[in-house]
Amino acid sequence: MIFLKIMKENKIKTSISKVDTLEEAGDFWDRHSLADYWDETREVEFDVRAAKRHRITIDPELYDKIITRSHKRGVLPETLINLWLAEKIKESELAI
Repeated sequence: MIFLKIMKENKIKTSISKVDTLEEAGDFWDRHSLADYWDETREVEFDVRAAKRHRITIDPELYDKIITRSHKRGVLPETLINLWLAEKIKESELAI
């Protein structure tokens, strides 16, 4: 885990990498392994409040087609479905 302290003007200071921005933190962790810094980490607890999700049933044959198309586009099936639904809703709003 990277432990960040949020500072003014969207700047950060990390406890391990000692960088100032999220981009620099990303660059640091692209070049380093957390395994090398494990002893410098500490356990933390935090609450996550995720947006409520709804599940729907999709015909298995239709889902297979969605899987194929999502892999071709390099996105998760859920992402592709959400994109398609958003497009359809936008189209229907324009038609009204």
